[in-house]
Amino acid sequence: MDILIEEFKGKVWAAAIRNGRLEGLEVDPPQEAVRWGAVYNAKITRIDKSLDAAFLDLDGQNVGILYNRDVITTDKKGEHKKGGDDAIGKILKAGNMVLIQAKSAYLNVDDDMFRQSEEDKTIQTSMNISIPGRYLIYTPKSQNNQISRRIQGKERRKKMEKMLNQVQGMSGLILRSAGADLQTDILMREAKILKDAWDVISKSYNDNYHGLLVQGPNSIQRILSDLAIESIDSIKIVTMQHYTQAEDWCNIFAPDLVTKIRPVEIDDGSEDLALFEHEDLMGQIESLFYNYVLLPSGGNLIIQSTAALTAVDVNKGGDKRSHLAVNIEAVKELARQMRLRNCGGIIVVDFLKMTSKKDKDSLLQALEDATYTDPCTVQLHGLTKLGLAEITRKRRTPPLAERFEGIEF
Repeated sequence: MDILIEEFKGKVWAAAIRNGRLEGLEVDPPQEAVRWGAVYNAKITRIDKSLDAAFLDLDGQNVGILYNRDVITTDKKGEHKKGGDDAIGKILKAGNMVLIQAKSAYLNVDDDMFRQSEEDKTIQTSMNISIPGRYLIYTPKSQNNQISRRIQGKERRKKMEKMLNQVQGMSGLILRSAGADLQTDILMREAKILKDAWDVISKSYNDNYHGLLVQGPNSIQRILSDLAIESIDSIKIVTMQHYTQAEDWCNIFAPDLVTKIRPVEIDDGSEDLALFEHEDLMGQIESLFYNYVLLPSGGNLIIQSTAALTAVDVNKGGDKRSHLAVNIEAVKELARQMRLRNCGGIIVVDFLKMTSKKDKDSLLQALEDATYTDPCTVQLHGLTKLGLAEITRKRRTPPLAERFEGIEF
């Protein structure tokens, strides 16, 4: 797999391709107001009893909301406790300062177009801060180490738990699926880096200041982190600024990738998206805004997004193979489209009708396999009585269509 890093209107774009085919796309849009993972010293402006939540002033411009379930308190023994037992008004008061993290990115949008409520306009936040690395995620306010649910097998999980517990003096580590087969010393090195990062953040907490402390990961950092499980052949970059950003991250989290970073010289290299144009990616990116996707063997997908859910219809078209064969081919493309379009929430898929339980089980297994490497949390809820597959996907950044709102190529 190759990674391409580009720029458009001063913002970084990063794409992942395999044999010329787009497999990943991360964009930092010009209208981004708050980035996923950003950490703030925030000031509580008011408590809303009906929502059991606190509204926050993040930086003088953006408003956050902190639900009771995302509150973390610390007792006299230094142990952390999640909120929810008592009303938030008994824990926090207006005027209090809290250290929080944005749970998702937020874009400045046209209110008349989206007609957002006050709750929708605010950025969801959490006091349970997480610091992502390449193989680990560090949650300093958690008591226990955890293993990604994607790592299968009892014996394998026990081995991983033993490795995590050998990282002395730390709890709250989450082992990502990319780190399932690593040596202990690699995990210990990354754990120390993450702990050092948290020490810097926690020491920055100040009752007299509210505003941004640490920016969330940009598109370069997100794509490199998310593709840790893949074999990366090259990281192609045109500008020196992006080269330095990629090199800095790789020096810390992925020393093995430093030699894969390659400056590329092309005609008009200073132009926006020149590398993407050179690699013939713009047509593939533009196709992500169509609701019609062709499958290699003649079938197709119709993808329709609504306010409530994303509906996907699988059609056989000219494909003369069995329904199972067409459905499994559709599954692979569906998983790719969900990642690239950054679908979120409820996704309902109307596959071609199958009556055999064996075929249905094969389809669900194929769906599980295809979504395994998705960097976002994907949950499969089986098939309904009508044969519809129900999926939920928890995205971190807005859908691709919103990130491209107002952008003209």
